[in-house]
Amino acid sequence: MADQTSASIDIEAKPDEVMAVIADFEHYPDWVDSMKSAEVLTWFAGKAKTVRMVLDHTLVKDNYVLAYEWKPQAVSWKLIEGTLLKAMDGSYLLKANGAKTTVTYTLTVDINMPMIGMFKRKAEKTIIDSALKGLKNRVEG
Repeated sequence: MADQTSASIDIEAKPDEVMAVIADFEHYPDWVDSMKSAEVLTWFAGKAKTVRMVLDHTLVKDNYVLAYEWKPQAVSWKLIEGTLLKAMDGSYLLKANGAKTTVTYTLTVDINMPMIGMFKRKAEKTIIDSALKGLKNRVEG
């Protein structure tokens, strides 16, 4: 498996408020750059279990399905179906920090074509940075 890339951001909200936005897949295109659509395919215990997403990023374009695992202060996902992607595995870890929540996003991206490692890291970094900024703006908005 490829190396992971991660970054963190502080958001002025409680962890449950942040997690509510993370779990609201229907609205991902409103705040996730390059996300064209997100559709929950299956549910388990009131949370999305599998989600189909369409990503149109400058470095990665695909229609793929992720499987989610939910914990009280974290969510992780693994790619189960993709055309170009062979990995889009990651997680959000939330940690209360006074009146703020520190959100750490970890991501591994791999595609079914040769790509130099530095370009994979750049794709991961741009996806992570954009998602964290979008999440912060959406929660604090």
